[in-house]
Parts: sequence; structure tokens; C-alpha cells
Amino acid sequence: MDSSGGMTEEKRLGRVVAVARKAAGLTQQGLCHKSGLSYSTLAKIERGAIRSPSVFTIKHLAATLGVSLDDLLRDVSADPAVPSAPVGKKVSKNGVRFVYFDMNGCLVRSATNRAVAMLSEESGVPFETIETLYWQHNNAVCRGDVSIDQLNTVLAERLGMMVDWNKYYLQAVEATPGMDEFVAWVAANYKLGILTNAMPNQVGPMLERGILPQVSYDAIVDSSEVRALKPENRMYEIAAERAGVPPNELLLVDDDRVNLGGAAALGWHTMGFDANHPAESIVAVSTALQPAE
Repeated sequence: MDSSGGMTEEKRLGRVVAVARKAAGLTQQGLCHKSGLSYSTLAKIERGAIRSPSVFTIKHLAATLGVSLDDLLRDVSADPAVPSAPVGKKVSKNGVRFVYFDMNGCLVRSATNRAVAMLSEESGVPFETIETLYWQHNNAVCRGDVSIDQLNTVLAERLGMMVDWNKYYLQAVEATPGMDEFVAWVAANYKLGILTNAMPNQVGPMLERGILPQVSYDAIVDSSEVRALKPENRMYEIAAERAGVPPNELLLVDDDRVNLGGAAALGWHTMGFDANHPAESIVAVSTALQPAE
């Protein structure tokens, strides 16, 4: 029996992460917000319920907590080695090891128009007026330059009513049909992440509510957290760093040609996605991801 009372390595890792999180003065939700990791994934790590969690996820958690990887793992085992990466991961025929999915327009059907329509119906303000206000502020909010509260204030002043944009957005958003099963297949075969231009406090609630596929993501790159947007080079550089693989081993699946072009210019593989016709897109992406012999 070891000094940890016979705990498995996964449970010892979970204990160490929890201790480091509390030492940093963070709740689980607080750490998720700072790191971009889903609440369900962090909770499973701290419970020791994920067997051999991704080394890149643990490295990112350590960086978010402001500690070195060695410090975080010192008490995990007698040999403070980095946890091994999940076994069984594959390489596609064209060399892809890590797949990033866009969120809005890919994993979920974009809810902007439906949320604007709901606000228009409740306030009596024309759809076009609300839509224009929204898009005037969208990029700044998604980059974290303007807070969601500031957007809510702008909308409230024009609509003459209290507004919580995220409430309407989360009521309107829908999972893209077929993506749960497809993303689960990708997660079983490749490293997996979300790369999204999103407003604050959207990714976490969608994961918690089961709107996004319920798998263990190796990286979640949220524009409002990293203060960069697709197609800016910095967004892709952060994503590549968190993935831990070179650009030519990354695939971005996205509905926006401009975003795909930005990734391709940096050497990524790219594939378009149409959330209005997901079956065809899923077939195309799964064909491209057939493993090498």
C-alpha cells in the first residue's frame, strides 16, 4: 500500500488538482471559467473518474493554476512523471491527430436569429434594429473587450426592458442533429477540442445542459477567455499550443470560410460544415478522418 492509502493514480491526480485549485482560491466553476475546461470534465478529473486524462489537459490546468506541471504532479506517484496520453488514439491518412470543432454553426445551430426574434416579439422593437445592435457589439464581446453586461445595457436602453442576452441565446440554441454520436466517435479515435468565437458564459452552460456533446475535450479555446478571435492568427496559435501538436496535424471543422482560410494559411487541415445539412457534412468529415493503415 502506498502513502496515498492505496488510491489509484487517477484518484491521486484528482486529489492534487483539487488541493491546487483550493490553494488558488478557486471553486470548480471558477477554474472552469479561467481554463475553458468543461465543468463535467473537471469534476470527473477531481473524482478520479477519467482514466489517463490527456497530458495536455493537465498541463493546461497547471498553467491556469499558476503552478508547474512537476509541482502539480509531485504527489501523484512515486515517479512524478507526466500522466500518459490516452491509448488507442489514431492518425488519419492525411496526418491529422487533433480535431477542433467550431461551436456555433457546427456543434450547435446558431441561435442568434432566434434569440433576436424572441426579443423583438417581447419588446415590439423591429428585428432589424435589434440585429444591427447585436452585430455592432458581437466581436468586441466575443473577444472580451466589452462585457456581456455592457451588451445587455445597450439592448435594454433601446428595447425599454431588462435584457439578459445569454438567457435568450440559451433558450434558442439547438444541438446539431447527429453530432453527439459523431463527436463521440471522433473523441474515441482522435484528440478533440472546441475552437469557438463565443460570448462569455455560453460554453460552460451548454456543456452542463447537455446541448454540446458530452465527451472529454482535450482543449476548449473560447475567444472571450483568450481575448482573440478567429480568423486572427493568435487564436490558432493558442489552439495549436493547447493541442500540443504541430499545425499540419490539426483539423478545423467550421462553417465559416474566412475562419477556415485563417487556419489553412497557418498549415492546418480544414473542412467546411453545414449545420442545416449535417448528415452530409458528418459523412464528409468522417471520410476524411479515416485512420491510416
